[in-house]
Amino acid sequence: MNKKKVIVAMSGGVDSSVTAYLLKKQGYHVEGLFMKNWEEDDNHEENCSSFIDFEDAKSVCKTIGIKIKIINFSAEYWENVFKNFLKEYKNGKTPNPDVLCNKEIKFKTFLNYSIKDLNADYIATGHYVRKKFFNGKEHLLRGMDRKKDQSYFLYLLNQKQIKKSLFPLGDLYKNDVRNIAKKLQLTVAKKKGSTGICFIGKRKFKKFLSHYFSEKPGLIKTIDQKVIGKHNGIMFYTIGQRQGLGIGGIKQNNNLHPWYVVEKNVKKNILIVAQGSNNPLLMSTGLIVKKVHWIDNNLIKNLMCCTVQIRYCKNDYDCKVEFLENKKILVTFNQPISMVTPGQSAVFYLKEICLGGGIIDLRLPLVKN
Repeated sequence: MNKKKVIVAMSGGVDSSVTAYLLKKQGYHVEGLFMKNWEEDDNHEENCSSFIDFEDAKSVCKTIGIKIKIINFSAEYWENVFKNFLKEYKNGKTPNPDVLCNKEIKFKTFLNYSIKDLNADYIATGHYVRKKFFNGKEHLLRGMDRKKDQSYFLYLLNQKQIKKSLFPLGDLYKNDVRNIAKKLQLTVAKKKGSTGICFIGKRKFKKFLSHYFSEKPGLIKTIDQKVIGKHNGIMFYTIGQRQGLGIGGIKQNNNLHPWYVVEKNVKKNILIVAQGSNNPLLMSTGLIVKKVHWIDNNLIKNLMCCTVQIRYCKNDYDCKVEFLENKKILVTFNQPISMVTPGQSAVFYLKEICLGGGIIDLRLPLVKN
């Protein structure tokens, strides 16, 4: 009997490493594929994060006894992920590139290459998410480790992508994964998880963006139009941002609370700020979601109430939904919530089931300016 072939997206981290080990242990024919999706700024290979990660991935694959190769998808990443990322920032939004990266690179370009060119039956990733087949459809469920659940990043997956993907870490906790790596004496057992932009890594964000945008100075104003500072460009700031505003020493009406960005006026190039993390100006009663995608349309036919998550690793909120035209949804929260950020993803759930989601187009403020 031929073993089913699985290509694991090896990242050089502990999650993908344990994923490969578990699948081999389960009897699959496992091979690793390392993606290079970003051309490093540093010309010295030994200092490049992708070079270090590939060396770690090779070490792991040697230990567990599987093959590994490297593939360059930098052109696809630039065209299908990063250009959109820059476009959204230019329009004053705060996009989440990880969501599009999963849809376009890991579960499209990577999957298609693995199936067609490497004759794989499945791909596998180290995502903390589960899948379940019922009512004739594939479904995504939250990972058992709620603190690491990554279904928020995978809401754009379609039926074929879920069917052809394996998620062996979905029933495990992060500590379990690290303990497995330690027992195997893998070199990555204590390696920290990746942070920052998908496949680009952790950067000084404002400096990184400045490579792609020219500074466009403008005014920082309070809600009553008092000028209290200047900014370098709307695209460098996000709703709810507290640090890096350069106005920390300024107080208004003896208010000692820190300043937060509450609005970005792109047309006038003005940043509006207010004091206090619980300021009513930061609160929203709802939002408009665009470009909505559903994993299983049958589950949302009679959908009126569910929960929505608007940030990774944050609570989801009870809400009511109303279907609008052009793949848009009106979401109304049961109670106002703070720091809703246009450009981020809003992902909907029925208990543990990830229904799908879309991009936050507009927030509905509790207090109108």
